Formats: sequence, structure tokens, C-alpha cells
Amino acid sequence: MNELLIGCHVSLNAPDFYLGTVKEALSYGATTFMFYTGAPQNSYRRDIKEMKIDEGRELLKANGIDESKIVIHAPYIVNLANDTDKNKHENAKEFILNELIRCQAFNVKTMVLHPGAHVNLGVERGLNNIIKSLDDIFDNLPNENKVNIALETMAGKGSELGTSFEQIAFMIKNSKHQDRLGVCLDTCHISDAGYDIFDENKIIEEFDKIIGLDKLLVIHVNDSKNPRGAHKDRHENIGYGEIGYDALSKFVFDERLRNIPKILETPYVNGKPPYKTEIDMFKNNKFEKDWKNQFI
Repeated sequence: MNELLIGCHVSLNAPDFYLGTVKEALSYGATTFMFYTGAPQNSYRRDIKEMKIDEGRELLKANGIDESKIVIHAPYIVNLANDTDKNKHENAKEFILNELIRCQAFNVKTMVLHPGAHVNLGVERGLNNIIKSLDDIFDNLPNENKVNIALETMAGKGSELGTSFEQIAFMIKNSKHQDRLGVCLDTCHISDAGYDIFDENKIIEEFDKIIGLDKLLVIHVNDSKNPRGAHKDRHENIGYGEIGYDALSKFVFDERLRNIPKILETPYVNGKPPYKTEIDMFKNNKFEKDWKNQFI
């Protein structure tokens, strides 16, 4: 059996940038990871030449990490669903276009994107705004750029879109660039959106029927602070939330999902990253009760 493809969100900080990102991921025992190319809460981006990309890629190669399984996450401040402010909407499209170009520089093949929120425009108009925006972005992307976008399943907070498999399928199937669009399935989000997270097989079968498993590019493995259908989107550490280790492990070990990167986005514990412990639990397929005590 191939090594478990599991990792976590990792920072990208000065002075080592991508080299430091790779080192951090390796220190957790990660076999994949996800990162932002800059701060997720703003649009400021350092020049790609400062990122120590070649050094990071060499370290990946030396450790046998498949860089085609590494993931970049787009900032959550952009909203392609609402076009009330035309300038803001055009800037959002341009920003995503530039992020895809940055992804190419890292040789990353997948960028996760929150679809957006319609903000009083209505579901239909919001979805169509996203479709048109993505079409415009891919239309203007250089031909050599082969980065795909994985639309993330959302919890349904406020007027968020992408809260059902049907909405995700609608966006993909109505795009001119269906081949460039896939899905990031977030376990916390789909539970908060109302899916029965404890019936993993049913979820995967439904996903395959409505969207197609070939479109599943990334899985975010997160516990949830809230019960099913809460529409709140608050992640919890593995085994400490309403979902629990046993239910999450089914997504991690499902043979149908073996080659899909599984990424933890769980909170720090007492200011410390918990990822080595959480990754080790999945690698050993054993939940360690009260594991947070080591961080006290």
C-alpha cells in the first residue's frame, strides 16, 4: 500500500519562505501540505523571486514528496459571487488570476478556492457570477498555465455558496472550463452544512453520483466545534469535536480516496501546532485519548 497522503496547513514566512514551508511540513511527518502564497487576509504579495522556491523543491525531491499533491489555498477575502461593486469584482478576478500564475511558479497543480457569498443577490445570480468569473479568469490565463481550481464545499454561513454537492456540480457543469475545475471536500463544512458525516460511504457515493469522484482533488480533514447543520464553520482538533476520530478516519483510509491529498486545518493548542500528533494518529490509525495534555 502506498504511504498515506496526509499533511496540514503550513505557513510561508520570511526569511526562508518556501524552503521554510517544506521544512515545517517535514517536521510534522507530512507527506503533503497546503499553504497560502501570502497572507490570507489581504492582497499584498511579495515578489515570487524572493520565495526560495528552487530550494524548497529540491528539499521536496530529496524527501520523496510528490509536489503534484501539494496544494495552495486562495485567500478567503476574494468574493467572485457578488458583482455589486464592479471595480471590486474585477479586482477579485485579477487577483485570482495572479494567484494561479503564482501557483505555477511553485509547480503546484491545485488551488483551493472558497466559491463566494451572494450577499443578498440570491443563489442563482451568485452561482452564475462565480461561473462567469471563473470563465473570465481561465480565458485570460497564459496557455502554459495548467493549474486547476478546487471549489471548496462550504458550511453555509451567511449567504455562502457551494454548500451542497448540487451547487458545486452546477458551477462545474456550466463552466466553459470544466476540465480546470474540481472540488475540495471539507469534513467540518459538509457536516455543518447538514450532511450526515457519520455515513461516509453514502457521502462518497452521493458525491460520485452528483459531481464525480474524478473531480475530487483535495480533502480537508477537520473536526467541528458544532453539531450537524449548524452552518457555523468552526474547526476543532481531531477527536475533540462533534465528528470524532472514527468518522474522520473513514475519509482518510477509504481506498477510493487513496491518491487524494488529505489536509488538516485544525487549530493550534496553547499556541502550538498539533499537526505532528494528529498526523501520527492517522498514520498509526489509532486515536490517542487526551492527546492535548502534552501541549499543556
